[in-house]
This record gives sequence, C-alpha cells and structure tokens, in this order.
Amino acid sequence: MTMDKPTLAAALARLERAPDADDVRALLDDSYRAPRGHVVGVTGPPGVGKSTLLSALIAAWRARGETVGVIAVDPSSRRTGGALLGDRARLATDPSDDGVFVRSMAARDRLGGLAELTLGAMVIMRAIFDIVLVETVGVGQSETDVAGIADTVVFCVQPGSGDSLQFMKAGIVEIPHLVAVTKADLGVMAERAASDVTGALSLAEPDSAAWQPRTLLVSSRARTGVPELIAAIDAHRRHLTEGGRRALARHAQAELWLVEAIRDRFGRHGLARAGDLSLPPGKSPFARIAELSRRLG
Repeated sequence: MTMDKPTLAAALARLERAPDADDVRALLDDSYRAPRGHVVGVTGPPGVGKSTLLSALIAAWRARGETVGVIAVDPSSRRTGGALLGDRARLATDPSDDGVFVRSMAARDRLGGLAELTLGAMVIMRAIFDIVLVETVGVGQSETDVAGIADTVVFCVQPGSGDSLQFMKAGIVEIPHLVAVTKADLGVMAERAASDVTGALSLAEPDSAAWQPRTLLVSSRARTGVPELIAAIDAHRRHLTEGGRRALARHAQAELWLVEAIRDRFGRHGLARAGDLSLPPGKSPFARIAELSRRLG
C-alpha cells in the first residue's frame, strides 16, 4: 500500500471523525491484511527522554533507507480533549522528508497511554511504512497498554530518578523486550540503573518464545548506544520472524482488540451475549467488530 503524506493525513483525519464509516472500515480491513512494517512501542515515565531517543532512532533508520511512521500519543487538553502536540514538537525530523510521517493523537481518558484510535492509525501506517514507532504518554503502571499493539516494546529508564525501582514495583517487568537506560553519560548512576533493571528482568517468567529481554545504555544526544539499540530491535524482529512468531503474536493481539472493542461498546453483558470472540485466521478484527456490533446493537 502506498500513500503520500497529504492522503495519509486525510485518511487519519477521516478515521478520527468517522471510525465506523464503511470506507474507513474497508481501509482498516485492507491495511490489516497487508502488514508491511515492524511496530516498535517506546514507553516510559514522563521526562525520561523518549522523544529525544525517537529522533535518534528515526535518523538512524532513515540513514539506512527505511521509511518511518510515528504516532506520538500526547497528553490531552482538559478543555478540548485534543492533543497538546508537545511530543510532536520535540521530535527532530525534516518536514520535507517524505520518508517520515509524524501524527499526534490525544490520550484523552485512556490511562494506558494510548488513544482510542491509535490502534486504527497504527494498522494503516503499518501497511505503508517499514517502521512504525508508537510513543506513549507514559503514566506509570498503565503504560503496559503498548504491549497490545507493538511487535517490539522498548521501555525507557532514567538514571537516578527511581525509575528502575518503579519498574520493579509496578509489574512492568514482564512487558518490555528491551530496556533503554537513557542519559548514559551520567556514568556510574546509569550503570547502577542498568544493573537494577537487569536484576529485575531476571526475576520475570521467560515467555514461551524464549526471548531474553536486554538492557542497553543509551545517550541520545551523544548518539552513543543508539546503534546497539537499533541492532537489538533488529535482533528481536528476526526472532519474531522465526517459526511464524510474529503472525501468531499479531493474531493474539487482534483477538484482544476484538474483546476490548465489544466490552467498550456494549459492556460486560454485551461481551457475554457476543459468545465466541475468537478470530478466524485471515479475518480482519475490524470486520468482525462491525458484524458483532450490528448483531448486538
């Protein structure tokens, strides 16, 4: 699938205005069936340096010729519910570069740091770009929502801030595939944070796919550690392609999207009335949501 920037911007605006429209659902169905890119979720507490890290990652991917779509999930305006656009403004990208597209979306009342429409935007952008980056607003334990849409989850920790302790306490330890200790130029403090996180990761139950989470020291401004982080993301991407792991993981995510969509629209009673919510192989979750909504509504 190909779209220029104005066409993609118009499609995402249409998604936000009329998410249940027939043309929007058709676009979502087509996009879901033709995934092109790898989805990287970047999360962590506010102020940890996610936007600076994203700028460095984008520059590295563009340098090797890969196209990048970015969804920056911003805090919402209490008055309008719209995105404040702070994260988008902090990303250092070239507006004239057709290989990079940045979209801000408002978190609104979603505590998980993901806007309600982020899922649809991700699916559309995943069909267009080589890499899709999803940066969450970062609000503690509920950051775990990003694991429901990303292929690779990168959790950011800042030295000396207590983030590594919070990481262990909040139950986030089983979510990331990679942990980036930012501001590595702080030296001993960064090394101590990396040691704490590595210890916490060792306590988590290994997943069935046997991927071992990794901790990396990164200084985005100095560009140190960024190539190693890119290499680690590449390694996890290769891991997912072996034995069809990524297809299985994405199918499980889509089944979860289906359950959450029916619960959000019809509540727990509607969920019970819906019956079997498994998703047949090759079936778009968006088409299934539409079918169930017609039956339950």
